[in-house]
Order: sequence, then structure tokens, then C-alpha cells
Amino acid sequence: MTLAKSAVEAYIGLGSNLEDSVDHVNRARQEIAALPGVVEIAFSPLYRSLPVGPQDQPDYVNAVLRISTELGPLVLLRQLQQIENQHGRLRNVRWGARTLDLDVLLYAQQRINEPDLIVPHPELSKRAFVLYPLADVASSDLTIPGLDSLPQLLAACPPGGLRKIAV
Repeated sequence: MTLAKSAVEAYIGLGSNLEDSVDHVNRARQEIAALPGVVEIAFSPLYRSLPVGPQDQPDYVNAVLRISTELGPLVLLRQLQQIENQHGRLRNVRWGARTLDLDVLLYAQQRINEPDLIVPHPELSKRAFVLYPLADVASSDLTIPGLDSLPQLLAACPPGGLRKIAV
């Protein structure tokens, strides 16, 4: 396993809209935090959001996990994909329903453009279900590389139907 030179902060988006979505997201949180070279810093409240893409699917449960990691970005991505697979993730339909979706949203202040990984996540600035939970766990002065400050992105992205889940 390739490690980063030293620990960096990263943000992981978690989402699910099949089976027991709250359970999938909460278990994924624990599984990510249990990875060697990963330490949880903060976990956002859970949010319910409308699906992106086909609307004939259940609403999503979303959250953001802030971690410190020694894993390099591609190694982290592969570990997240293994967790998705353990939760029965199928990749049949783009933006289709899924048991678990894990995305590397930010990795330190790096801009990454690899065939399998683009960071910051390319849709981050347009998705309330990412920005609002991100704001719950990030510092208020967080700047998204190549984009803008988190407060500016929030101001340009109304919450729409996004709502916190009381659990």
C-alpha cells in the first residue's frame, strides 16, 4: 500500500438510497475510520436529498466525513471502492440508485486529474447535498482548489429540498 509522505486532511462524501441507507452510511463511516492510515476528524449530520439523474428512485441519505490520512489519493480511492463493493454497490446506471457511494471530495489542497480520480470532485460546487454537510465539518475559511471559498460556494447553491435527518 502506498502512503502519502505525511498525513493530510481529506473529505469523503457518503451517500446511499437503497436498503437501509442510514445504516449503510453509518457503517461506511466506521469502516473508513478503521482503515490503516486513516483517522476520523469529524462527521457531518445526515441529510436527505432528492436523487440526481433519474427521479424514479428513492431519496438519498448523504454525509461528509473529514479524515486525516497517510494514504495516497489513489490508494484511498481504491479502499473506498472496496468498501462500496462490500455494501453491494453495482455500477450499472450512471446516477442510478445505489447501496453506497463514496467520493473523495477533497484531498489536502491538491488538484488531481487522473483517469479514475478528479479532485476536487467535479460536481462539488453544484451539489447542496455535498456543500452543506461539508460546511458542517470544514473550517469556515476552507477554499476549494480551483473554485472558491466554501462560503461563496454555499451562497451560490441554495439547499433546495435538502434536509437534516434527526437520528
